[in-house]
Amino acid sequence: MAIIKPFKAYRPAKNAEKIACPPYDVISSKEARKMAEGNPVSFLHIDKPEIDLPEETDLYDSSVYAKGRENLDKFIAQGILKEEEKPCFYVYAQTMNGRTQYGLVAATSTEEYDKGLIRKHELTRKDKEEDRTRHIQTLEATTGPVFLTYPDNTQINTLVAEICKAKPVYNFTTEDNITHQIWIVSEENTIKVLEEEFKNIPLLYVADGHHRSASASNNARQKRAKNPNHTGMESYNYFLSVIFPASHLYIMAYNRLVKDLNGLSEEQFFNALKQNFEIEKTSLQVPPARHKFCMYIDKSWYLLTTKPSAIDENNAVESLDVSILQNKVLAPLLAIEDPRTDKRINFVGGIRGTKELMNKVDSGKYKIAFSMYPTSIEELIKVADKNLIMPPKSTWFEPKLRSGLLIYKY
Repeated sequence: MAIIKPFKAYRPAKNAEKIACPPYDVISSKEARKMAEGNPVSFLHIDKPEIDLPEETDLYDSSVYAKGRENLDKFIAQGILKEEEKPCFYVYAQTMNGRTQYGLVAATSTEEYDKGLIRKHELTRKDKEEDRTRHIQTLEATTGPVFLTYPDNTQINTLVAEICKAKPVYNFTTEDNITHQIWIVSEENTIKVLEEEFKNIPLLYVADGHHRSASASNNARQKRAKNPNHTGMESYNYFLSVIFPASHLYIMAYNRLVKDLNGLSEEQFFNALKQNFEIEKTSLQVPPARHKFCMYIDKSWYLLTTKPSAIDENNAVESLDVSILQNKVLAPLLAIEDPRTDKRINFVGGIRGTKELMNKVDSGKYKIAFSMYPTSIEELIKVADKNLIMPPKSTWFEPKLRSGLLIYKY
């Protein structure tokens, strides 16, 4: 079952639109400095505190985490962030291009994460885990929510729809034309019903935020080891999450750019492709279906259709389009064996469109681009249920959850 609990969030007293910021891991320090310029209440001062230190500061220096704690304490002391009077749930809605997704904000169990009842589909990097673990422990808070999902539940969907009939406590549109709304769920009976309904949900899935959830688990494990009176009810046993029904999620493609053809001529490369793909010149820039790819090279687009002999539908990972491209093109033809570390490949989130791919190739910085068909939520769940791992950069979720609207303090 899914164990969730209400919590006393720290949240903006006012000016939520000025405080809220993108997730720490989708913008660079340079971008964060520019974004927070002239905005002393931006949550970036807490989530990316290096922006308040000299530019040459090592991102993993202890002074960075200390500055984050200092800024969080200041935001609370100055009343920029206020603590909720009682434990509550919250509903967080995001609207992009006329489409709205509604998620329940709750404290989620690290024990269930450790037991595999909150399932993951990506590998994490130890350095990134360590970074967020230190951030959590120094601030004594989880500041960025983990994006979770679950198979739709009619009762929960109906109850959330009822909650959202009221006026939201926050309602604003960010510079990227995404509207963000928050409702407070404080009524005791509603809280109890939500807790009980989630007990009927057997599994939750990490959609986005694998490093944040792993870091929360690390923190709980370390706190547990130091606490001889550990009961399991301590606040460190939970982490901040926003939980969306699967039907609400929108996954975009994660496209690929490659710098060269690994010494092959274009003719040799195309001939090699024909072993596993049907190739035709096209005006399409986005694949029309699964197992199809749009390839851009020499100012032309080509549609690659995978031959049935190259697809293993019985394998949840190998049948993913990102796996087919990696195993049939990137590794054998272009010698990109490890896309996590190879500097000849780059990844472009679908939100940036195919124009970005064309610009990069036309500039000469890259030789070839692959426009992907998005991985589906059904494929994600299938992989996670088999305790398997997707290739890197398999999914790009939009819209991204803003940080700073709700903070879980230990």
